[in-house]
Amino acid sequence: MALHRLTEVTIGVPNVEETAAYYSEFGLASTTTGGGGHRFATVDGGEQLRIEHSSRRRLLSLGVGADDPDDLDRIATSLVRLDAVVRRAGDSLRTRDPVTGVDVVVSVAPRITQAETPTPSYNAPGDPRRPNVRAPGIERPDRVRPRKLGHVVFGSVDQAATQRFFTQGLGFKISDEAPGLASFMRCSADHHNVLVQQAPTSFLHHTSWEVEDVDEVGRGATSMLDGHPERHTWGLGRHYIGSNFFWYLRDPAGNFSEYYSDLDCILEDQLWEPGVIAGEKSLYAWGPPPPPSFLAPEDLAELMTDAHDGA
Repeated sequence: MALHRLTEVTIGVPNVEETAAYYSEFGLASTTTGGGGHRFATVDGGEQLRIEHSSRRRLLSLGVGADDPDDLDRIATSLVRLDAVVRRAGDSLRTRDPVTGVDVVVSVAPRITQAETPTPSYNAPGDPRRPNVRAPGIERPDRVRPRKLGHVVFGSVDQAATQRFFTQGLGFKISDEAPGLASFMRCSADHHNVLVQQAPTSFLHHTSWEVEDVDEVGRGATSMLDGHPERHTWGLGRHYIGSNFFWYLRDPAGNFSEYYSDLDCILEDQLWEPGVIAGEKSLYAWGPPPPPSFLAPEDLAELMTDAHDGA
């Protein structure tokens, strides 16, 4: 695959300072501030989050990494066939999904390299692999630090058209689909990097951040909820599509942020058969049921009005 990862995401919010403080507490490392914006880095992915001012919360742009300039040429040709506007400058290409208005910047970028994490030893019936010691997950002293930006989920008033933009234009591949709900698309070996869902307006649903394991999912969420129970949205659970453990929280602007671990990886495209998955399985395999606010954010009507007014 010429594409190999998400490089960054830029979100616009009315309350920049408050939202920036949340993501710092979430475990992202602040790198720069100034000019009304903030930037944050993950452990392995470098600078991957930008927070800028906007009159309403929204997804402003996505960054995608490619291997070399030839990849950019091929993507530009595909986008032109879709009548998309393309601007090429050096080792980057900028375009925009005409439905959602999200800017996408494809740039020549290094691939992420991640040090292998030793698999924790779990005791099982008749198989005590961790004799005479406590589980390491309960004695970790350091705060949770996301390893990388995993995926971004947003709504589109024409999900099929936005899907074509990402697949036929940019070169993303479809991993699984939930009919009438969403399309899970990848630009890396991860099961999905972009999820586009049918929605009454274009809006950012959530960003998702990889952590070491399910203990880090739980530790991170527990820390974020200490003194802030209003941040809780949905979790702990395990998705069916993608298979990952999850816990969703809500930032001060109303965007959801997800800690996840153990996502499906697709290393050989020919060995993976995209599925069409309907019903509750399209949302989760186990865990508490999703709250209504996860399926339809509480400010959705306000976002629809703002979008209609051109805010």
